[in-house]
Amino acid sequence: MGNRLMRKEDCFYLGKIVSKYSFKGEVLIKLDTDEPDRYENLESVLISIGNSLVPFFIESSALHRSTLLRVRFEEVKDESDADRILGSELYLPLEFLPKLSGTQFYYHEVIGFTLLDSVYGNIGVITGVNDSVAQALFEADKEGKHLMIPINDEIITHIDRPNRTIHITAPEGLVSLYLDKE
Repeated sequence: MGNRLMRKEDCFYLGKIVSKYSFKGEVLIKLDTDEPDRYENLESVLISIGNSLVPFFIESSALHRSTLLRVRFEEVKDESDADRILGSELYLPLEFLPKLSGTQFYYHEVIGFTLLDSVYGNIGVITGVNDSVAQALFEADKEGKHLMIPINDEIITHIDRPNRTIHITAPEGLVSLYLDKE
């Protein structure tokens, strides 16, 4: 872990401690992932306690019914210890995420990338991703104008990570809607 103070921005949400498993302080963690077996042999995780992320070391863990991970933490010896972390969220540093390639990406990694449209060229810098709606959207900023571009495979043609650009072919009329406004 090195640095004691990890910030949530530098981490991703791994799951939540949903219940106690045994009298020895074991807990069940509901993993928020499509690939639970990737997290079967972690050495440690960060548990959100109050406003801080506290490293907890894992003595043993095993997958339990697909997306539940049964964990015994070194620091959790009995039920009352387990009660204290029950319901807490777990995080891991971003570097634990597998690297994506091609046109797959994590939302956090493309913030600050430039969107290059096949017709309009540079249409702005990605300032965020709105995934609270059915269709996730890039939020981009171009000279003070705010664009919302749907994220899907038809639109994204290429991601150039070294140059921090995403090449897209936006649906006809979408870009002009934002940029041609005076």
